[in-house]
Amino acid sequence: MPQNTEYKAPQSENQSENQAIAYKARLNGWAIARIVPDRERAIVARFRSRSDADGYMRHLRQETPHAVFEVVFDCQREEVVI
Repeated sequence: MPQNTEYKAPQSENQSENQAIAYKARLNGWAIARIVPDRERAIVARFRSRSDADGYMRHLRQETPHAVFEVVFDCQREEVVI
């Protein structure tokens, strides 16, 4: 009788939940940053695609014309393994 060699033991619920949260965090690579004094960035929103971020940035510029925003790629350095 053939054996199922692709079977993986079930993970604990907490471990799989942590993996799902980490995966969802990696999906949102694009962010809109508001430039505050001293050229520091404050993340306003995160998006999955660059076009979504560009569209929302246009909206923000209409709502607050005196603020400075830019689209950035947020690589989330704490998760990067070098």
